[in-house]
Amino acid sequence: MTRTVPAAALIALAGSLLYTAAQTAPAYKPKRINKAIELLEQGQPIYYTGGRGGYEEGKRMAQTWADYINYEMEHGALDFTALREFMRGLGEGGPTKSGHRTPAVIVTLPVLGIDEAHLKANFWVVQQTLATGVHGILLCHARSPEAVRVFVEACRYPNAERVKGLGEGLRGSGSQGYAARIWGVSAQEYTKKADPWPLNPNGEILLGLKVEDKYALANAEKVTAVPGIGFAEWGPGDMGLSLALPDGHGANAELHPKMREARARVLAACKANKLAFLNTVRPTDVEEMIKEGVMIGSGGQEAAEKGRRFTKRRMPQ
Repeated sequence: MTRTVPAAALIALAGSLLYTAAQTAPAYKPKRINKAIELLEQGQPIYYTGGRGGYEEGKRMAQTWADYINYEMEHGALDFTALREFMRGLGEGGPTKSGHRTPAVIVTLPVLGIDEAHLKANFWVVQQTLATGVHGILLCHARSPEAVRVFVEACRYPNAERVKGLGEGLRGSGSQGYAARIWGVSAQEYTKKADPWPLNPNGEILLGLKVEDKYALANAEKVTAVPGIGFAEWGPGDMGLSLALPDGHGANAELHPKMREARARVLAACKANKLAFLNTVRPTDVEEMIKEGVMIGSGGQEAAEKGRRFTKRRMPQ
């Protein structure tokens, strides 16, 4: 006699098999501490979301859909205690689905790249930020290549390999303890890994520039050529204010001609110096942006998911 297996039983069996397969499938093994750098090395665009606050916010964001978190301190509070707690919360809420201890965290600061003297007077802010265990810094209003040079030096230890165009690193012993615990490495290992990528191929620090006003734009090719920088953006909000076009930064097709020229110049400078270019991406244009050369996207989860499908990303979220 032939017996018919109930549909519910078949569904249960299928679900069990799928679950077993998922449990026995080899997990992704991260090759780096910095998830954003690992993806860029694979030629994969990366996507970010904003963050701020302390421990609870960090723990909540540990499972974010984003590849990295842009922690805002340019216009938000310059609060290193909160940032330390945010990083601790990320660690306790992790690891990510990709197996990384935390999502990467890149911080914007109120210290600006306006000139060398300003950076020399304020490089301590860069050092305090890195000592919290973050994975990078985005320097706003990067007008001066001399300022950018000091910025990179402030992110390096004195024992880092010397590079033409850069002086000795300015970070001091004692800054590695808390950051090493956040990264899950020894203090000694941290001082070796906490170096800008791709300047140091094994570095885990990702540094960026906002070429976001007419003065920075005039030096776009020079500031993006400073060794140690990994990405740049054109900052349409501030660029619009600087060019007296505060309403001229809508979707790419709607940009004022001067804004379009500014964006094109920064994009060209990034390509010439092999930097990742950051730009807003939307579900309607993310594929077009990637084809154009955008490697870092701001715009939300839906756009990110569509972009990941387009580039056939394999790393789990």
